[in-house]
Amino acid sequence: MSTPIIQIKNLMKTYKIGGETVHALNNVSLEIKKGEFLAIIGPSGSGKSTLMNMLGCLDRPDSGEYLLEGKNIGKMNDNQLASIRNQKIGFIFQNFNLLTKLTALENVELPLLYAGVSAKIRRETAMESLKKVGLADRAAHLPTQLSGGQQQRVAIARALAANPSILLADEPTGALDSRTSKEIMEIMQELNEIGNTIILITHDLTIAKQARRMVSIQDGQLQENGGELLGHFAMH
Repeated sequence: MSTPIIQIKNLMKTYKIGGETVHALNNVSLEIKKGEFLAIIGPSGSGKSTLMNMLGCLDRPDSGEYLLEGKNIGKMNDNQLASIRNQKIGFIFQNFNLLTKLTALENVELPLLYAGVSAKIRRETAMESLKKVGLADRAAHLPTQLSGGQQQRVAIARALAANPSILLADEPTGALDSRTSKEIMEIMQELNEIGNTIILITHDLTIAKQARRMVSIQDGQLQENGGELLGHFAMH
């Protein structure tokens, strides 16, 4: 039996807001296998952004354990965490986060630039990434010359460029219309079919259902298969 790519055990994270203690994560445990396509669904304020920040090594829990490929993330310093983020995790955001003065190709090259990859290999790898999302013909375009869906595809290509262990997508269709959302989800499914591990954070049930596995989060607690939360979503 292979070791899960991600194991989190009893994660706790609390915040003080206006004198009140909020349990953003309340004893959360989760295992994700290599090659899975998992959706984490929850309403606003459910703890899903906090969980994403933990999974993406952007924040640390108050207590509990996070193992990524068997390594204990909790014992790492900030530099080690930054290195893990650069090498192991490809981030895809709702607002694309592309640099407007760079072409699509240059945006995709960025993680490789930070990793110290030579210019020639960087360009070839970035071009390969753009091909995977069907945008090789737009390599020289600036973000302003691309549609929302094309910009998100460039962002996906950038996330893929450094060949990370995990793609972490935070509301990747949040800024897109339904037809474009469908295209982006089809790309995600194709990437998963060729072996990419994908974790998708969303508040949208129709998007979450397109993943192969779904967990819901509410009041900082996880339930497998969406649990009762799906009833809550169906009513709204």
